[in-house]
Amino acid sequence: MFSLTRVIAHNIRNARTKFTLPELAYNYKALEPIISGEIMEIHHTKHHQAYITNYNAAEEKLKVAVEKGDASAIIALQGALRFNGGGHINHSIFWNNLTPESTKPSAEMNSAIEASFGSFEKMVQLLSAVSVGVQGSGWGWLGYDKNEGKIKAVACANQDPLQATTGLIPLLGIDVWEHAYYLQYRNVRADYVKSIFDVINWNDVSERLRKAKE
Repeated sequence: MFSLTRVIAHNIRNARTKFTLPELAYNYKALEPIISGEIMEIHHTKHHQAYITNYNAAEEKLKVAVEKGDASAIIALQGALRFNGGGHINHSIFWNNLTPESTKPSAEMNSAIEASFGSFEKMVQLLSAVSVGVQGSGWGWLGYDKNEGKIKAVACANQDPLQATTGLIPLLGIDVWEHAYYLQYRNVRADYVKSIFDVINWNDVSERLRKAKE
């Protein structure tokens, strides 16, 4: 679970530069017609940037609260750190999970998918169902369970980060917040989820699995 103690320890140990908005490896229109350039630009420069701005502000407040020994303020900041920090983590994965190029899962990824789900098609069906079924806002994920050696399809609410919430190592995330698709797909989330598989960067997903298994 998301640990307040870890958050505090992290902030005390890491006197580092603030989070900044990562650059995309492709231009905003590169994923069209699957995801419009307008959506990508707003999503990246407005929504992701807002998570970063708010996280950095909360972290500064936490630093002051820790220095003052203000336990009430420290506790009160946990929600902002979780939400905005999770938003930054999730979106940083999401951008790299997407590509305008045609890619395929590695042999290792294919084997893991077949062992975990039975087939690639069944994995897509399950991940799609999990993603479409999120109530309100959240994410559908493929995550690697290091203990069981399997890939699992799960949902996380809001901006809860997968690993801190479930212990699964994130491989592939599908953002099903309305800001990720509404301008183009309106309220038909299922069409957006179905289409997004055409721009998944399986090279990135496969590399994440390789690193997760180390």
